[in-house]
Amino acid sequence: MTTATAQTTIIRPADLTLRDALRLAAIFAAAKLLLQFALTLWTLHIGYSYFRDEFYYIACGRHLAWGYVDHGPIVALQARLGELLFGDSVFGIRVLSAAAGAVMVFLTGMIAWALGGRRPAQALAMLGVIVCPQYIGTDGFLSMNSCEPMFWMACVLAVILMLRGYSQRLWWIVFGLAAGVGLLNKPSMTFFLVTLGVGLLLTKQRRVLFSRWTLVAIALMAAIVSPHVLWQIHNHWPTLEFLHNGQVRHKNVVLGPIQFFLAQFQTMQPVNSLLWIAGVVSLLRAKSIRDGRWLGLTYVLFYALMFAMHAKDYYLAGIYPAMFAAGGIAWERRFAARRAVRENRVVGFPIFEAILLITSLIILPMASPVLRPATWVRYTTALRLHGDKMEMAATGPLPQFYADRFGWQQEVDIVAKTYQSLTPEQQQHVCLFASNYGEAGAIDFLGQREGLHLPPALSGQNNYWLWGTHGCDTNVVIAVIGDTPEEVSRKYDSVEIVGRMDDPYAMPFEHKNIYLLRGRRPSWHFDWADERFYF
Repeated sequence: MTTATAQTTIIRPADLTLRDALRLAAIFAAAKLLLQFALTLWTLHIGYSYFRDEFYYIACGRHLAWGYVDHGPIVALQARLGELLFGDSVFGIRVLSAAAGAVMVFLTGMIAWALGGRRPAQALAMLGVIVCPQYIGTDGFLSMNSCEPMFWMACVLAVILMLRGYSQRLWWIVFGLAAGVGLLNKPSMTFFLVTLGVGLLLTKQRRVLFSRWTLVAIALMAAIVSPHVLWQIHNHWPTLEFLHNGQVRHKNVVLGPIQFFLAQFQTMQPVNSLLWIAGVVSLLRAKSIRDGRWLGLTYVLFYALMFAMHAKDYYLAGIYPAMFAAGGIAWERRFAARRAVRENRVVGFPIFEAILLITSLIILPMASPVLRPATWVRYTTALRLHGDKMEMAATGPLPQFYADRFGWQQEVDIVAKTYQSLTPEQQQHVCLFASNYGEAGAIDFLGQREGLHLPPALSGQNNYWLWGTHGCDTNVVIAVIGDTPEEVSRKYDSVEIVGRMDDPYAMPFEHKNIYLLRGRRPSWHFDWADERFYF
């Protein structure tokens, strides 16, 4: 019995560090959560409001389904749960995104531990993730992107633990659940899983795939995602139409090979490149991190695939926490002789970590709107900082990620005032039409939140088109559209401009008239099918 016990200890001595690893990962995760909470409260205090997409996701959460035109069902469920659990304030609807970011940090620490890193490696990896501009931004508002790294890293950790000899039954089930829900969150999970599988097949770690529990994981994924696939079939594959329209209409900025590579430095924080690049190299060399080449190949293959598909640069964000974890180990083993590393201190690289923190503070306004708009413009101009332009739409003084938080209250105030000027009969049948889901979502959310009793808004964009006209009468319309009065007068007998969206910090395409239209001309028959706009 003594011999058996000794053999067990020799086979898995690293298990003795598990409790410390969990504790350290939990501390850094809590720090991440508090940081995101503080940033949200501060940006709200200085005048930034709801983000455009948040209105839309909340609307989707109030129309729960197994699918949506331009996103999976998880973000809608996230919006609904956030609203029910924490309220519909700006802070309340963002709690779950902040929590997802905290889980991502926790998983980063645990991956560093599972790959063989000690406290210095864990702490450095998690610090790098916490200060990363991309994660500060996406974890700071209601978004599907906040959950993506969480699902991806759960899969990575599961594979690493299985390779270390942990239960395949347990961890393949965890893998299947994380992958299945991740597929419901965002389609990019598909490409990650494919490159992960290829990375394993190209190395000797392929052995982990040849298990009956692998089939269980695949079955779990299929079962979880099948209702979404059936929804797509039933609705004639709207997501494919949405993606096709974005491609043929050149919605997104297409980056060349050098631009795409340099964008990774910007989104991940320039100084952080010393960490994640070291991680990629160490994984591919498979010397300081044994049995890690499959993970390095996964990154390389995924990077190449995303570039070939002309994806936005931040589409790689989900895979980077694993590279940070590997980078922490690379630093720990490169400087193993240093006293702080030898003594297993949390702050193992004080100079590098100090530089990382200082530079992160300098560029923080590029990740989160911590400065008032006018101050932000002066600050970024003085330091020659430039935001990452990902779509072709023209921008104003603020990048779109910030500009999309302005103008909504002005819009709803004008629409509500116009609605209240109508007769009771007209109020029962009026159409509130908006040209995009942001405008429609703002009317629905702010109108209800402020007790204005406005009817549901209409829009031809994405899921708003699927929700239909709600039986309104197109002979009386309050319209938030970019058409000129001359264009609108061809369709309606009475055209009155009741206000204008003109917030100077909003996106230029949101500077438009709000009309009260009466008497649709018979020559312009209304067909809801013509209003469909998946983009």
